[in-house]
Amino acid sequence: MQSVASAAPARRLPALRGRVRSAFFGVMVGASVASAMLPLAVLAKGPDSLADLADQVTDAVVNISASTTVDAKPSARNMPQLPPGTPFEDLFEEFFNRRGNKGGDRSENDAPRQQRKSNSLGSGFIIDAQGIVVTNNHVIGDANDIQVILHDGTKLKAEIIGKDSKIDLAVLRVKPTAERPLKAVPFGDSDKMRPGDWVIAIGNPFGLGGSVSAGIVSARGRNIESGPYDNYIQTDAAINKGNSGGPLFNMDGEVIGINTAILSPTGGSVGIGFAVPSGTAKPVIDQLREFGEVRRGWLGVRIQNVDDATAEALGLKGGAKGALVAGVDEKGPAKTAGLEVGDVIVKFNGNTVKASSDLPRIVAATPVGKTVDVVVVRKGQESTKAVTLGRLEDSEKPQLANVKQPEPESAVRQVLGLNLSGITDELRRRYSIKDSVKGVVVTRVDPNSTAADKRIQPGEVIVEVGQEAVNIPADISKRVDALKKEGRKSVLLLVASASGDVRFVAIGLD
Repeated sequence: MQSVASAAPARRLPALRGRVRSAFFGVMVGASVASAMLPLAVLAKGPDSLADLADQVTDAVVNISASTTVDAKPSARNMPQLPPGTPFEDLFEEFFNRRGNKGGDRSENDAPRQQRKSNSLGSGFIIDAQGIVVTNNHVIGDANDIQVILHDGTKLKAEIIGKDSKIDLAVLRVKPTAERPLKAVPFGDSDKMRPGDWVIAIGNPFGLGGSVSAGIVSARGRNIESGPYDNYIQTDAAINKGNSGGPLFNMDGEVIGINTAILSPTGGSVGIGFAVPSGTAKPVIDQLREFGEVRRGWLGVRIQNVDDATAEALGLKGGAKGALVAGVDEKGPAKTAGLEVGDVIVKFNGNTVKASSDLPRIVAATPVGKTVDVVVVRKGQESTKAVTLGRLEDSEKPQLANVKQPEPESAVRQVLGLNLSGITDELRRRYSIKDSVKGVVVTRVDPNSTAADKRIQPGEVIVEVGQEAVNIPADISKRVDALKKEGRKSVLLLVASASGDVRFVAIGLD
C-alpha cells in the first residue's frame, strides 16, 4: 500500500498511545472490519444497502480546495539545502542571489519577488441552498484563495464568513448559479445518537472526492485533548486524510457530526475517527453566520477535577463529581455572584456537571449576559448562586483569589511527610516566591510519603488545609489533628506554586 503524507500536522493523543491526526486530507472509506465478526442475527438488523441514502445527500457534499500564496526570496527555489555551518554556505548564497538578480547589483529588497503557493484539500457540506458551506477551520487555515467543488465538478469561489479554532469550524459562502442550484442537508440531533447506531460519511479522502463509507457510532463524549471543548463522537467508519470538514450522517440523511480527526499510529484509518457533534457545532455555526465570530459565555473561574480522595476530603456526597474551583477571577462574574475557591460546581444552568471537563463546554454554549443558577457544594452544604455571564475573551487570563497575609514563622514542623516553615524573606528569595503568595512554605518532602506521590515540591506554599486558610506551620498541625478527630480519612490542601498558580491536593490521613 502506497503511503500518502498528511497535509496537516499531527495531534498526539498520549493516553491512547497513538496519534490523533487531522483528517484534513481524508474521509471514511469502507465498512468496519469489526462488523465481519458480528453474529449474523445482529448483522441482519443493519441496512441492506446505503445506496439510496447516499444518492439523497451526495450532491450536498463538496470538496474544498484552499490555496495560500506567500512571497519567497528569488533564490529560494534554486538554492541547494546545505547543512548549517557549512564553510561554503555564504559563497553559495551569494552566487545564487546574484543569479536570482540576473547578475545585477540590486539589493535583496530591490530583487523581483517570487510567489510560493501551498495547497490543501478537504471536505465540506452545504447547509443552505443560498450558498452557505461548513468545513473545518484547519482545512482552510489562512488561505487566500478557496474554491468549493461540487459533486459534478463545478467550481465556485468561496469567501469566509467566520471561523473558530476552538471547535475547529469554518463557515463559507459561495454564489450559486441559476444553471446549477445548490442542494442543502439539514442538521440532526446528535444527542439522540447511541453507540451502535449506523452512520455514513461522504467526503474527499486523498483527493479522490465523492467517497462514501459506513460504520457505527462507537462512543460519545470523547475527549482527545485537542481543545477546551472536546466532546467528540467516535466512529469506526473509515476516516482518512482529506475527510476533514465532511459530514457524518444518520440514517435519515441528517448531519449529526463533522469529521475532524483520526487516531492512527500509521497515518491511515484504523477504525477510530472523531466528529464534532451537531449539538456542539450548530450554535457555533449560527453565531459565525450572524456575527462572523463566536461569542462565548464566561464564568471567571479556574477549575480542576474531583477524584475520590478529594471528594472524601470535601465531604462531597455521592462520590467524585463536579468541578472544583481552584481560582476565581477578581473581575469575573463568579466573584460578583459569591463563588469561592474550594466550591464544587455540580450543576450549571440546569445541566449536571459530572466532571470538570463538562463545565467549560456548558458555560461557553450559554449566551453572554444570561443569568443562570449555579449549584455549588461548599463545606458539605449545597447552595445555589445566581450568576450573570460575561463574554469570554481569548486574551483574558483568570486571576486568583487573594489570601490573607500570614504571620511568618521560621520554626520548621513536620506534618504529612512535609517539612514546613513560615515564609521568610530568605525563603522567598531562595524559592523565588512572589510577594502575593501567602501561606506556609514546604522546605522538604519525604520521598516515601503520599505528599511525594502527589508531586508536592519544596518551594510550594500551602494556602489552605481543609478549606481553612493557614498562616504558620502550627495552623496546619492543628487543622490536621481536628480532621483526624472528625474521622476524616484524607485532608484537602490548597497548594500554590512560587508564581501563584494553585491546585488542590488530597492526602490520606492514615
